[in-house]
Amino acid sequence: MPWSEDCTGLLKKIQATGCGPVTLMEVCGSHTMAIAKSGIKSLLPENIRLLSGPGCPVCVTPAEEIDRVLELAMEPGVIIASYGDMLRVPGSRPGDSLERRRALGAQVKMLYSAMDALELAAENRDREVVFLAVGFETTAPGTAAAVMEARERGLENFSVFSLLKSVEPALRALIASEDFRVQGFICPGHVASIVGEEGFKFIPEEYGLPAVIAGFEPEEILTAIYRLTRQLSEGTAALENCYKRAVRPEGNPLARSMLERCFRLCRDRWRGLGEIEGSGFKLREEFAAFDGEEKFRIELKPGAGAPPCRCGDVICGRIAPEDCPMYGRSCTPEEPVGPCMVSTEGACAAAYKYRGL
Repeated sequence: MPWSEDCTGLLKKIQATGCGPVTLMEVCGSHTMAIAKSGIKSLLPENIRLLSGPGCPVCVTPAEEIDRVLELAMEPGVIIASYGDMLRVPGSRPGDSLERRRALGAQVKMLYSAMDALELAAENRDREVVFLAVGFETTAPGTAAAVMEARERGLENFSVFSLLKSVEPALRALIASEDFRVQGFICPGHVASIVGEEGFKFIPEEYGLPAVIAGFEPEEILTAIYRLTRQLSEGTAALENCYKRAVRPEGNPLARSMLERCFRLCRDRWRGLGEIEGSGFKLREEFAAFDGEEKFRIELKPGAGAPPCRCGDVICGRIAPEDCPMYGRSCTPEEPVGPCMVSTEGACAAAYKYRGL
C-alpha cells in the first residue's frame, strides 16, 4: 500500500525512541486486520513485536458454547439468526458448524443486526427466532435495544442466546496469567467509544502498563505504537486517547445505560482464558422471557473439548498464528479448523490473507 509522509515520519520517530525489545498487544480484531493489511509488522524495527489479543468476539467463544448452538439449531421450529462469521465457526468436531447444520436442514439465517432478527421474528410468528448475540460492549447495546423493543411489541417468539462479553475482565485475567509478557496495549477504539477512556485507565493505574486508545488507519496505529514506545523509553505508564474524534472520557452514556438496564455481568467462559468472573453479559430477570438459554435449556457439555488447533494461544498472545502447526496446512480460510481462521477479525485469517506484507 502507498505510505503517507506521516507514516514514514512516525516510523522514524518510533525508531528514535530507542526503547529496548518490547512486545505490544493490539486488543481489537479490527486493529489486527488493519495491521496485517497495511504491512505494519514488517516495517517496524526488529525490537518491536506486535501480538494479537482477545479482541475477536467470534474467536473467544469456546467450542463447547458453539456445540450448544449447533444443538439448538436442530430444535424443531427454531430459526437461528446470526452474523455471517458465526456460520462457519466449528464446534468441538472439525467441520461441524451452523453452515453444515443448515445443509442438514436446520433453519439458519445470516443477518446484520439484532433488529434484523427482530423483524424476522415478526414475519415468522409460528417459529422461534433465536438471535445469536456475539460481541463486546460495541454490539451489546444494539442487542439490548432489540430485546427492549421485542418486549414492547410483544414478540414472544424472539429470544437472544447471549455470547456477549466484556473486555475489561478478560484483560485483567490475561495480565494476571503466569505467561503474560506484554509491555503495552493498543486499546480497542470501538469498545472505548462505548466505555470511554475510563474503561481502560485500570491498565496503567493498577498494572503499571502504558496503554493507548487508537483509531484504525495506519497513521493512527503507528501513532499508538510511537506513544507506547515513547512511554516505555521514558519509564512512564499512562493512558493516552489518540482517538478523540470517537472516544470521550465518559464514553457513550446512552449505550452504557442500555447495557445496565438490560444485562447483568456474570461468570463466563473464554477460549484460551477459561472462566472469568463478571465477563459475560446475560439478560436480567425482567427480560427472562427473551433469554434463549433459559427458554431452551441446552445443556453445556464441557467435556466436548476444543478443536485441535491453537486459537486459544493465538488470542492470548502466547504464539503468533504462524507458530500453530496447523496454520496454512490443515487449517485455511477455505477449510478452517478454528475460529481464528474464520472470522474477519481473526488473527490467523488476517495473517493468512495478507501473508508476505
